[in-house]
Amino acid sequence: MPAPQGQIENEEEVADEAAAAVAWHEGDKDATIRTLLDDCRHLRQQLVLAEGSMSVGFTRGWRPRPDREASNRT
Repeated sequence: MPAPQGQIENEEEVADEAAAAVAWHEGDKDATIRTLLDDCRHLRQQLVLAEGSMSVGFTRGWRPRPDREASNRT
């Protein structure tokens, strides 16, 4: 299930996304959570690989960070 592009506009959209994720797993909330955690783990691994292969000049000094707070500070 691909993630939508862009920013989430309001809480209703968040609820719709959550309902869609649970529906995708036929109502199994535990399976939904496990899948989302697996997706997060996979994306963090991909981020580590991308960071290792990027040159400083390519990104003009910007480096990806795995947590939101660190990403917002740079």
